[in-house]
Order: sequence, then structure tokens, then C-alpha cells
Amino acid sequence: MSFAEEQYVIRGGKPLEGEVVIAGAKNAALGILAAAVMTDEKVTIENVPYVSDTRTLLKAIENIGATVEYLDKHTVVICGKGIREGQPVDDEYIRRIRASYYLIGALLGKHKYANVALPGGCDIGSRPIDLHIKGFEKLGAETEIVSGGSIVAQAKELHGAHIYLDTVSVGATINIMMAASLSPGKTTIENAAKEPHIVDVANFLNTMGANIKGAGTDVIRVRGVEKLHGAEYSIIPDQIEAGTFMAMTVATRGNVLIKNVIPKHLEAISSKLVEMGAHVIEYDDSVRVMADGVLKATQIKTLPYPGFPTDMQAQMAAILGLADGTSIVTESIFENRFRYVAELARMGAKIRVEGNSAIITGTKKYNGATLRATDLRAGAALVIAALAANGVSNIENIQYIKRGYEEFADKVSALGGMMKVAENEQEVTKKKLELASNL
Repeated sequence: MSFAEEQYVIRGGKPLEGEVVIAGAKNAALGILAAAVMTDEKVTIENVPYVSDTRTLLKAIENIGATVEYLDKHTVVICGKGIREGQPVDDEYIRRIRASYYLIGALLGKHKYANVALPGGCDIGSRPIDLHIKGFEKLGAETEIVSGGSIVAQAKELHGAHIYLDTVSVGATINIMMAASLSPGKTTIENAAKEPHIVDVANFLNTMGANIKGAGTDVIRVRGVEKLHGAEYSIIPDQIEAGTFMAMTVATRGNVLIKNVIPKHLEAISSKLVEMGAHVIEYDDSVRVMADGVLKATQIKTLPYPGFPTDMQAQMAAILGLADGTSIVTESIFENRFRYVAELARMGAKIRVEGNSAIITGTKKYNGATLRATDLRAGAALVIAALAANGVSNIENIQYIKRGYEEFADKVSALGGMMKVAENEQEVTKKKLELASNL
């Protein structure tokens, strides 16, 4: 069985208890790793999550001539000096991940030329890059999508510009911010995304010598500088990994201290869990989550930050399937994010999708089943449901889950959850029997 065929085998019904340490933010790391190539000097980045998305991007960066040195599992030193101008970024690695598009803004800013293969990642609906292209063109670049599925952006000179984003876009905000950092003059990005990882990428660029103000608000102002220099930087904690463990704790009626978090980034998630009857205690850099009684139904609508994150929608739906009453979950960011519903239904969930809403009628229990992850966060939702279910489940397509969760099975097991990785069908059968008899 190949890496892509590994499965999780999970026996549910045990409350999670203990402590878990959250890794660096995947979505911040992808922007920061791409931005690191914008200087010819060495950049040291700490708290890099050890997940397949970051390793894939680092491999792609190496393949275009940068040097990448791992000081340890979570610390890398990148030097972009060896990147060849005009070098196309197109290989087996780069097409695997959505965040490959950040190399367009980074290379356009640095070399006034980028040729990057259009990305893959999770299939959760249309995520066009027209806003990115509009921003690059405002900065003075010409763009073209060429045969083979690559985007070429080039300019004789870049210049500052006033850019209004028609819709809030995290990717476009980061990409334009990177290119604008090395574009002479002043750039204003209006209707900018406000997510914590936007702030983290801006802070990182500023550490390298950029001049960016207003990140975290809807108006970002960038004054272009001549060049960027080396820096040391530590990535913020991952709010979605933290939220996933919070949801998992509530689903299993556990008691877990979730460490290395920024509680403010979790407020939208915390408030919904409290509405459902859970207890959340905030400390300086950790939160304790507890749940013991009946969970109550609620309504959730995904919105750009500081609203409820689309990346937590599936995980919350998994818990709401066990809540008392009828809940409505409305997805306003991506149009294809309810593909997990059919999988939860195999476990006994009562969910119907109407347009961009899922109507969830709570049931008392889930039952173990054979499940298939359809994307990263849907996969996390299935893990949550399996940990709360009666009996044993196995989850296929876990390569999606490994894109964004570091040592997931180990972390769950350390909290008392019964979760194992199986490398072949024989192992799946063996581990199912082991967990079924582990009363």
C-alpha cells in the first residue's frame, strides 16, 4: 500500500483527556515560506508545521534553485540566492498544492517575472485566481495563462497602485502584498482579508525590511522598498488545528488543555462551542475545553475572519450531528464543502443539504463505518465523528488529512483516543480486530 493508500483505524467512545501542543499555522507557513525566497540572504523560520503541504512547497522551492536546510523538524533555513531568473516553477510537487500560487507574487516582486504551474490542493469548489491577476496587473505586470496550465506574470517595472478586491480573498491579499513589497511607490489594498495568517505574513515581510501597515484591517498600505534582507521569524500557532482538537474534545465529552494557541484567534469557535453547552477556559497561550452533558443545537454561518472560519465548518457539523435539536450550517465561502455529508450519513448522521446550507437533526450516537476523506477538513471531521462513534471505523484517503495535521494519530493517541495508522488492507483488518477487542 502506498503513502496515498494509508488509512486511519479508529475506535470511538472514549473521552479525550490530557494536553496537546498545537503546531505552527499551515496557512501562514505557506505564505511565509514562499516570501522567504524574495531575498538573497538566509532566512531562518521556526515553528514550521511538519505536514505534507509545507514539505511539498519546500521541495518545490529547492527545485528552482533555492537552498533549504532543516535545522530540526520545525526549523528551516532558506536562501533564495540561487533561484534562476526566468526559471519556470513546474514539477510534480508544485501542482499538488494550492499555495503554489504564492510563488507568483514572490518571484514577480523579486525578478519581475514568474512562470508558475497552476495549483491543485483540495477539491472544495472554485477558487479562481482572477483577483490575484487583477492585483498583479494593477502593479504593472502583464499576465497570461499558457498551455499546460501555467500562469506567466512579467513586468519591465512594477509600481505602487490602488487595488480594490471585489471579494475578500486571503490568497490574493497575501500575493499582492508580497509583490507590492518590492514595487516602488505606495500600494493600497482595500477590502483586504483580515485573517491571522495575513498579519503573520506581513509581520514576516516587515522583519525582512518591507514596509507594510494595516495588516489585520481591511485596508493594507505597502510602501515598496528596494530589496529585502535576511531575518529570523517564528510562525503563529494554527487556529484550525486548535479548533479541530477543541471540537474533538467536545464530541467525545472530554477535558483537554490545548497549548500553544492565541485564544483571540479562536473566539468564533469558542463562542459556538459554549453555545452548544461546552466549557472553554482561556489562558494566556492555551485553552481548556470540557464537555460532559447534552449538547445543544445551534446555527453557524461561515464568514471571513473574524467570522466563523470555513475551515472549521465540517468539524462543527460532525459535533452538531450529535446535538439535541436541529442545527443549520450555512457555507458562504466555498460552494463544494458539504461532500462529507454522505460519509457522516453512513455513521447514522441525519443531514440534508439545501443549497448552501446543511440542516442537521441531532442523533444520539454514530456507529463505526468505512469512510473516505474528500478533502483536508472533511477528513478531520470524519476523525472527530469516528472518535465519538460506537465501534470501529476506518478512514481512507488520509493523504488529504496529512496535508494539514502534524502527527495527528500520535496526538490523538496521547489524549487516550484509540487511533492507529494502517499501511495496507491486512493491517486495517488486524488493527480493527485489535481495537474492537480493546475494551
